[in-house]
Amino acid sequence: MSIVFILIGFALLVVGGEFLVRSSVALSFKLNLSKMVIGLTVVSFATSAPELLVSLQAALTGFSDISLGNVIGSNIANIGLVLGITAFISPLAIDRDFYRFNWPVMMIFSLALYYFLNTGNNLSRVEGIVLLLGIVLYLYLLIRRSRKEHIEVEGIDDKLASTSNFKVTIWLLIGAAALYGGSELLVKGAVDLAEMIGVSERVISVTIIAVGTSVPELAASVIAALRKEKAISLGNLIGSNIFNIASVLGLTALIKPINVQSAEILNNDIFWMIGFALIIIPLAFLPRRFILGRYKGFLLFAGYAVFIALAFLD
Repeated sequence: MSIVFILIGFALLVVGGEFLVRSSVALSFKLNLSKMVIGLTVVSFATSAPELLVSLQAALTGFSDISLGNVIGSNIANIGLVLGITAFISPLAIDRDFYRFNWPVMMIFSLALYYFLNTGNNLSRVEGIVLLLGIVLYLYLLIRRSRKEHIEVEGIDDKLASTSNFKVTIWLLIGAAALYGGSELLVKGAVDLAEMIGVSERVISVTIIAVGTSVPELAASVIAALRKEKAISLGNLIGSNIFNIASVLGLTALIKPINVQSAEILNNDIFWMIGFALIIIPLAFLPRRFILGRYKGFLLFAGYAVFIALAFLD
């Protein structure tokens, strides 16, 4: 039954996330927010909702390793799995904004998370507030830079502006219910599966749960790459990693401090996360410069495969 719980949980999280994004965007239009602000803030928070609900549910039920493993594993999967497979299918261009702004911010948050966890062996409420203040500052700088450079935000459906209040309310209720139910089933299924196959909750969270919460991004990216459309933006993936650390773990820690239960999270997993974040820079400057091509994508995916294999062999 644990596999069934996990699969249903994933399905509910995908459905809930989709309805939450739609309702959030429609509500934002009614509040007269600009498309740029909606794309950079509202959509980013809404797409982090599945990870947030899973991490919060795990923390509240005493499985802190799932809270941390979900975020750390998802950040690894975003680069190793999603970025690796997409670049292998269709080369991605790297703009200068990536290494001048987005990448340094991701590294700051990643190193801050390691420092917070390593000093107290937990993520306290105060540290959660620091992460949340950090994401507010990041969004302020992001919006200011976007306005200055007149960046157009894609992927916002203008038709949602005319959505009725009734429909927005129904979408919000469906999204909230699906996310809550999905997180409950996913955490329960993950704990049961870990006990059944004799591995820790941490291993299940950094592998199966992390891949599951990255599936929507992976599917969208692969479809776009196969159609030769503009694939994923590297900035969006990096932004997702920043939101995972700052908003997901920040909010979770604010509600319920997160303890490090498994030493491997600090001795192994978080170094993989930092390593995958670091390696993008040398890959960006290797020939061909500012292009993530097939062999670079293969290297990222191969690295991710090694991480998964070693996680189950521990």
